[in-house]
Amino acid sequence: MAKRKSLKSDPCPVARSIDVVGDRWALLIIRDAFDGMRRFGEFQKSLGVAKNILSTRLRDLVDADIMTVVPASDGSAYQEYILTQKGKELFSVVLCLRQWGEGHLFKKGESCAPMVERTSGKPVPKIKLHTSDGKPLKPEDTVIKKKAGAH
Repeated sequence: MAKRKSLKSDPCPVARSIDVVGDRWALLIIRDAFDGMRRFGEFQKSLGVAKNILSTRLRDLVDADIMTVVPASDGSAYQEYILTQKGKELFSVVLCLRQWGEGHLFKKGESCAPMVERTSGKPVPKIKLHTSDGKPLKPEDTVIKKKAGAH
């Protein structure tokens, strides 16, 4: 398998983000961490991914400061993987992907487990983007402002 080109110095923030979390296993590990999983075995059982791939992805997430390794909370010899603040800030990304998937990847009548607010049990509201003056933000309302001298 050919080694993929690193995007960590690409001028585009989307490309740099994809370089870190664009792998499907990485995003699913992050999803599971938001669901409370912390141990290697929990991630492996949930994802059904080969141990060597899981080990590599966890190491990459730790190296990117998205997760950190801590001693097991129960005092055992195990270690746990927990989200750092940087990792927790990916919640909106995971939620947006989830809501997009709910809206576009399930057949009519096909159900998926809803995400609800822990305290109220109510469904999490759909994320909506707004302009600085409060109007709904559409793709055609945005443009990338290039720096002077940039191509």
